[in-house]
Amino acid sequence: MLQEPDPQTKARLALAFSDQPMQPNCVSASRIAQHIPKIPARSTHIQIVAPGHAPKRKWGSETGRLALLHAVAHIEVNAMDLAFDMIARFAFCTPIAPDWSLEFCQDWLRVGQEEAQHFLLLSGIMQERGMEYGDLAVHGGMWDAATATNDRVDARLAIAPMVLEARGLDVTPPMIARLKTAKDQIAAEALQTIYDEEIGHVAIGVKWFERVCAVLGLEPEAHFRQLVAQRFTSTLRPPFNTEARDQAGMAKSYYSES
Repeated sequence: MLQEPDPQTKARLALAFSDQPMQPNCVSASRIAQHIPKIPARSTHIQIVAPGHAPKRKWGSETGRLALLHAVAHIEVNAMDLAFDMIARFAFCTPIAPDWSLEFCQDWLRVGQEEAQHFLLLSGIMQERGMEYGDLAVHGGMWDAATATNDRVDARLAIAPMVLEARGLDVTPPMIARLKTAKDQIAAEALQTIYDEEIGHVAIGVKWFERVCAVLGLEPEAHFRQLVAQRFTSTLRPPFNTEARDQAGMAKSYYSES
């Protein structure tokens, strides 16, 4: 999965996985770790640029809406890789292993497969409109956050689902509204599907973060804020979608002082 450069093939590989072979076994965590790439394979067709240098999105034009769909598709590719990296890197290490390895794999396999479906959904819409994923430059900021949390499962859970994916819950409803205003119902419905399922992904992140904190004897909300300060290069920016975050089980005290 992580070593497959073609995003279409990667997504189909993700959907072909079954959770049945994921029964905990004697495979050593160190042996697994040797085969995890630091950066997932990417097609040579994909141009990676610094954050802020990716194409701007102008909502009033088809070109601008395609740029939006392309940007979201890129997020879905990274999210797919993050889910499978989560399994490979942490499922067979303490404090997940040995008791929770199978459940952890099943949860993140579900996330990875839904991210794959999201990518294929967006890719299909783009192809119908004459665009392929990779036609526009993208930035690598999302994977930078993964690299910064490769060493600890609590850090990865805090930054990936509880910061990055939770941010998606904040920004997606306004995007859907603007697509509807532009009479782009197909794109709006695609983002609505993604949004609805991302709530579940954040919920899985919160579940495992709180479980790991319980094992480590840490107060989850204080530990989350500490990890964000240490491992995240930006700050948590309002406005927050409190309703969606509540649905995901992410209490307001995680991300807001008020």
